Amino acid sequence: MKNILKSTFIVALSAAGFSLTGCIDEVQPTSSVSQGQLDSSIKAAESGIYAMPGFMPNFDTSGYYPGSTSHIDFGYSSFMHVRDCMTGDMPKPATGLDRYSLWGEAYVTSSLAYTQLIWNYYYKQILSTNIAAGAYDAESENQTARGARSVAMAYRAMLYLDLARWFEFLPNEVTSSITNDGNDVMNLTVPIVTEATTEEEARNNPRATHKAMFDFILSDLTYAEQNIRYSTFNDRTLPNLGCVYGLLARLYMWDENYEKAAEYADLAISTSGRTPLTQAAWTDPMTGFNSLNNTSWMWGMKFEKENDAVITGICNWTSMMSPEAKYGYAGAGAWPMIDASMYARISDTDFRKLSWVAPAGSPLANKVSYCNPLISGRPLVSVKFRPGEGNYMEPSVGSATAVPLMRIEEMHFIYAEATAHGNAAAGKAAIENFMTNYRDPEYKCEATSQEDIIEEIVFQKRVELWGEGQSLFDIKRLNYSVTRAYAGTNWRQDFRYNTTGRPAWMNMVIIRSEGNNNKAIQGWNNPDFADLYSPITGI
Repeated sequence: MKNILKSTFIVALSAAGFSLTGCIDEVQPTSSVSQGQLDSSIKAAESGIYAMPGFMPNFDTSGYYPGSTSHIDFGYSSFMHVRDCMTGDMPKPATGLDRYSLWGEAYVTSSLAYTQLIWNYYYKQILSTNIAAGAYDAESENQTARGARSVAMAYRAMLYLDLARWFEFLPNEVTSSITNDGNDVMNLTVPIVTEATTEEEARNNPRATHKAMFDFILSDLTYAEQNIRYSTFNDRTLPNLGCVYGLLARLYMWDENYEKAAEYADLAISTSGRTPLTQAAWTDPMTGFNSLNNTSWMWGMKFEKENDAVITGICNWTSMMSPEAKYGYAGAGAWPMIDASMYARISDTDFRKLSWVAPAGSPLANKVSYCNPLISGRPLVSVKFRPGEGNYMEPSVGSATAVPLMRIEEMHFIYAEATAHGNAAAGKAAIENFMTNYRDPEYKCEATSQEDIIEEIVFQKRVELWGEGQSLFDIKRLNYSVTRAYAGTNWRQDFRYNTTGRPAWMNMVIIRSEGNNNKAIQGWNNPDFADLYSPITGI
């Protein structure tokens, strides 16, 4: 059993604080150690696998700046919410309690600490995957070792794919890809750091091109596709083969290889064993979107009762996303709402419309279910994400919830859209089949042109995944406009921007201080977009 486990794994894992640099020592031949040492090494390696989902809900004040605390630095799900606040789908009331107002206002620069949160969190989480991957020899003949390494590869692929889609510079109406230094950042993503990256390499590590990043992610996922079947981990907080196919579907959508995207979405559907949520499961006030135990979630993350973010009471997913929770930010007034025009476009026969408080006089007014009926008078406020066990009074229970990272429904929408890019009629048939069977028995796609069919599919996907952090990627990829200023809007005045095509603010900026540690970033950042848009008044 030579060369299975990396010897310095446990040292790296327990080091105080995470670093983006540093290298892992050479492999220790396990044939020369005792069985007790080997068993200990195996357990250490396994703990590295569980450290990846363990870090996902991390309340990590070190990601902000010394001596200060950010209430939105509670891990991965917080940055899912950041992305949704940057679309036209999720307005919030004008209140000083909205900790995400800078993202909604698109007032973000490379010098802000809030920008640093994203960069620091993602690369710390990537480090956890690098440590987990580095505990296993990629060339090992041991199938269990390859299976475990594949779990880490898939996890890392998800993180880099998020970053690549978010930070890649794409054309827009207000910023140029040419920097003040004369460099062209078009289609550049983020630096790649692996378990083999040395400190010297990390300090001069340029942004990867779209192609280089695609190839890197594809390499990780190819390894995972070939080996993850050997994984002995059976936990929905960790990816399996169906999730790998789902990531490949997302990857090929980003690359606009729609034929391959449809192929892998179909494989994800057939392999995962998951089925779309029913109306009863979706709207259940006790377990709706707060539990891993359902038919559709392929991959999720979990806030445990003992987690620091839960212990804070107010610095966690439920606090920010569930207005029914009396103790949280959302319950205190910073409640997430659905855009009024988006809500109006959803058919009343589509049960997903019950995810938001219906306006008075609506046919749906008495059909929305609540665990906390006190919010029933707040039109368009979300009730999609429920407090744990429906408990809206006790943070230790209500905030111990799960958050979806990948659902089987997303694969159906990817399949429909990807198919429509090659054959509009087939894509239209696919969306009608999904919607009538699983969401709205009276649904009919009225669009006729290919462009409109694709837009309709993406709209239905935005409704499906509202609040789950995925819609920004589609809006950016397809060069869709964001419209917040219109008659009847429920966007606060200072957020009322209308764009022509993708907003510049969807080309996320790298924190300026990264250039202090990585000279290859200096002069190669995306342009700041704060103050480039003016709210539209008089509406």
